[in-house]
Amino acid sequence: MLHPHAKALLDFMVERGIPPTHTLTPAEARSFYRERRAVTQPDPPDIAETRDLSAPGPHGPIPLRLYHAQAAAQRKTAPPVLLYFHGGGWVIGDLDTHDTLCRQLAIASGAAVVAVDYRMGPEHRFPAAVDDCIAATRWVHEHAAELGVDATRLAVGGDSAGGNLAAVVAIAARDAGDLPIAFQLLIYPATDQRRGWPSHTTNAQGYLLTAETMDYFHDHYLPDKAMDLDWRASPLLHEDLSKLPPALVLTAGYDPLRDEALQYSQRLTQAGNRATHILFERQIHGFITMGRVIDEANDAVALCASALQRALT
Repeated sequence: MLHPHAKALLDFMVERGIPPTHTLTPAEARSFYRERRAVTQPDPPDIAETRDLSAPGPHGPIPLRLYHAQAAAQRKTAPPVLLYFHGGGWVIGDLDTHDTLCRQLAIASGAAVVAVDYRMGPEHRFPAAVDDCIAATRWVHEHAAELGVDATRLAVGGDSAGGNLAAVVAIAARDAGDLPIAFQLLIYPATDQRRGWPSHTTNAQGYLLTAETMDYFHDHYLPDKAMDLDWRASPLLHEDLSKLPPALVLTAGYDPLRDEALQYSQRLTQAGNRATHILFERQIHGFITMGRVIDEANDAVALCASALQRALT
């Protein structure tokens, strides 16, 4: 059964005539996604330090935002660090849309967080986002000392499209062999661009992320359907998922991405990795940032932070 808070939010959106994302231009959708924070997200908690940074990348500078839960003078040792890639279908989202979540994770886990404002479609199509996320992760690893973080305890994570990018960065880092990643936090990640799993049918309508919106995101990000088979777009299709970092894969029961994310966690375990899958059965896609209106979002944040803390301590 759908969680009453999630149902109330969906009913509210219908009553207010909130336009579906796929009916908007990318610019309109980005603006709307950013403005929606005030309705669904908790107030951003105070944190000791935030710093806007820039990392060089193959397509130009990559904006970053660093979060420290403790001031420099209070830190006895350098904390671990999470590279966080925001959700939004590789089309919408930015440093501000996920600012509250990054603050929450940093405070609750004790890890520093570096949020990455990667390039998005349709202006910058696949694999620009992948290239940016790999470059940003490598830059943080190389500049750990000046950022006040521990390069030996580095994690990647993200929600939805960001979960996809985190999974891809973990595979790329394994293959490169010189970028150690200790943990991957995958929050309802997209792992298979073919979009053929049963939940894509059963949850195609009525639960915020619709089939039309997924098509909209896909087509702005991947201009050629042949790209669906590239593991950098569909990490589930990589033939070798062995020797990857431990993972937490969090899913939602009323999410079209539910089954492909579950299958990814299954393949990680079958390949010999430590992977934990947790299903919030009554929830919808995107719920983890909606703690103002969905109580279980706050439980999900706490769960993610706890897993991050255990993995990196």
